[in-house]
Amino acid sequence: MKQDPAFAAWLDTVGAPAALRALADGIDAAVFAVDRDRRVVLWNRGAEQLLGFAPDEVLGEHCLKSNRCRQCLAGCGIAERQHVRDVPLSLHGADGGLVRVRKTAQAFFDAEGAFAGGIEILVPDRLEAVAAAEPRGVVEFHGVVSGDPAMLRIFETCRNVAETDASALIRGESGVGKELIARALHAESARAAGPFVALNCAALPPNLAESELFGHVKGAFTGAVRDRAGLFRQADGGTLFLDELAELPLDLQAKLLRVLEERRVTPVGGSRSVPVDVRIVAATHRSLRQRVATGQFREDLMFRLRVVPIFVPPLRDRRGDVALLLWRFVRERNAVGPRVVDSVAPDAMRALLDHRWPGNVRELRNVVEYAFAVGRGRNSRSTSCRPSCGRGRRRRPRSRRAPSRPRRATRPPRSWRRSRRRAGTWAAPPTGSASAGRPCGASGRSSASDVDGPRGAWLSLQWTPRSLSWLALHTTRSAIRTPPTGR
Repeated sequence: MKQDPAFAAWLDTVGAPAALRALADGIDAAVFAVDRDRRVVLWNRGAEQLLGFAPDEVLGEHCLKSNRCRQCLAGCGIAERQHVRDVPLSLHGADGGLVRVRKTAQAFFDAEGAFAGGIEILVPDRLEAVAAAEPRGVVEFHGVVSGDPAMLRIFETCRNVAETDASALIRGESGVGKELIARALHAESARAAGPFVALNCAALPPNLAESELFGHVKGAFTGAVRDRAGLFRQADGGTLFLDELAELPLDLQAKLLRVLEERRVTPVGGSRSVPVDVRIVAATHRSLRQRVATGQFREDLMFRLRVVPIFVPPLRDRRGDVALLLWRFVRERNAVGPRVVDSVAPDAMRALLDHRWPGNVRELRNVVEYAFAVGRGRNSRSTSCRPSCGRGRRRRPRSRRAPSRPRRATRPPRSWRRSRRRAGTWAAPPTGSASAGRPCGASGRSSASDVDGPRGAWLSLQWTPRSLSWLALHTTRSAIRTPPTGR
C-alpha cells in the first residue's frame, strides 16, 4: 500500500497508539488487536459490551480466552488468508451465552513476511437481533405467523372447530392465506393422519367438473379408458378443501349439496353410489350472500357449507404483521442463498409499511423475492423494492382544480358582427378552450393584432367543427344581407 507522507507525519505527531485507540473506541463494534503470538494487545469498549470481558481480563492473554468458538479453535485463518470479511461466527460471552456476530479481520506481516499480528472487528448479526426483538405474543400456527389479535382469535377458533366435523367457510381477500388456515384446521383435527385434497373451483373445466369431483367409470364418455376415483373418494377419511367456491357452476352445486346430505357419491356413468367420509372446508373471496341475491349461488348450499364462518382480515388491517412477515420471508431467502440480507433501509421499510398491499401476504412474499433478485449487498434499499411499493399511499395534491368543461360556442355581439362586416374580416366565436377559431382568409392563419380589441385573441386559436359550421352559416347570411360595395 502506498504511504501518504502527510498521514505518516500526522501519525508521528499524534502518536499511532493514541490514534488507533481513539479510532477503536469511536467505532460502534467490538475491535481488538493481537500480536504475533495472538495475544490481545487492544480491547475497546465495544468488545467489552458485546462479549462481557473487561480489558484487564483479556489484555496479554491468548485471543481464544475471549473468542471461544468452534471456528476459532480450528484456526481463524487470517494469517493464511491475510484478510477476512463479514464471516458469521457464534461466540460464547463471559456469561456463557451465545453471541452471533460477523467478523472482519486484517493481518499484518513484518519485513521478512512473518505474521506480525492483526486487527479484528466483530459486528452483531443484525438479522439475529431483529429476530430476537420480535414482539411478544407472536404465534406460529401451522405455518401462519401473526401477532394480531384478530388472527389469534382465528387460531383459537380453528382449534375449537377442529374437535368436530363441522363444515367451515373461510372468507378473505386473495393472498391472505386461506388455504393455510384450511390446512391448519385439518392438522388440528382428528383427521390429520388422513389426506388433505385441495381443489380450485375456478379452474374446473365445465365438461369435466363432475368427473373431477365424483369420478367416472370406464366408458362414461369419450376418453374415459379406465375407472377414476374423484376427489371426494381421494379425500376419504380426510379433508376436501374447495377453494374459490363461489365460482362453482350452478348445476354442480345441486349435485354437491346432495353428496353433502347423503355422504355418498355416484361416479359419472355409474349406477352404484359409494359412501365417503369427508370433511368439507371451503374458501372464497366473494360474498356468497350477494351471489345468492343475484342467483349465482344456491342458498341451501351456502347454509350447508357456512356452518362455521371464518373471516381472515387483509394485511392492510394488521400493520404489525408486515415487518414480522417481512423478516420471516427474509430469513427463508437467506437460508436458500446466495444473497444474504441482514438489514432494511429506513426509507424502504417506510414504503413497505405505507403500502396498501392489495395482494396481501402473497404480494409481500413476491416483494421480498424481487428485492433479493434485483438488489445487491446485505442491505435492502428502496431502489430494490418493487415500483408498486415505492408509491405507498397516494397523497392528493394540495390545490388542483378539476379541468373546466369547454363552453359551447356562443354568437358574438351584434356590434362585433357589424364591425367585422365593415372590415371584411370574420373570426370564430370564443369556445372557452384552446380550439376556438381563425379568420376566413386564404392563409388560414392570423394573429391577435389583425383585429382591434380584446377579441382579437380569438384569431390566434384553432378551428373546431362547431366554429366552422357557425362561420359557414353566418358568412352566408352576411353575404346575403351586406349591400354591394360599390353603393
